[in-house]
Amino acid sequence: MTTATLELRRFLTITGQRFKNGQSAPEMFSPAVDAAWHDMLGTPDYDVLCQETAGQPIRHVANNGHGPIAWVAAYEAAYGPLPDIWFTDAHGTVDEQAIARYRETGTVVAEWDCGPAGGDGDDLTPEQPPTHRP
Repeated sequence: MTTATLELRRFLTITGQRFKNGQSAPEMFSPAVDAAWHDMLGTPDYDVLCQETAGQPIRHVANNGHGPIAWVAAYEAAYGPLPDIWFTDAHGTVDEQAIARYRETGTVVAEWDCGPAGGDGDDLTPEQPPTHRP
């Protein structure tokens, strides 16, 4: 198992925990881990992985954003500090400045363009109340 695949497994475990607790979907900010996710999507192995880790099917959806990564503390409690792969692009280049900021502050601020959603698609955005118009 590659480091990226191991981290995808951990990410999907965190995803399942967040969904069960009614929390928002975790942000996928690592191009390297996302590349491993793309490699597995649509395969029988991915279906099995989702059941083993998240306890449910997990879809890969567009979800653009930028800001603090909300799930880092949960990851650290379960697995320890984030490894370098989380700060690595799809070509294997490590962002040393981002790692240094994380190690110094304990927080990650990043951009992302995708993320997980549960089988019903309601996990990314809470339902909005209807708008009343005069």
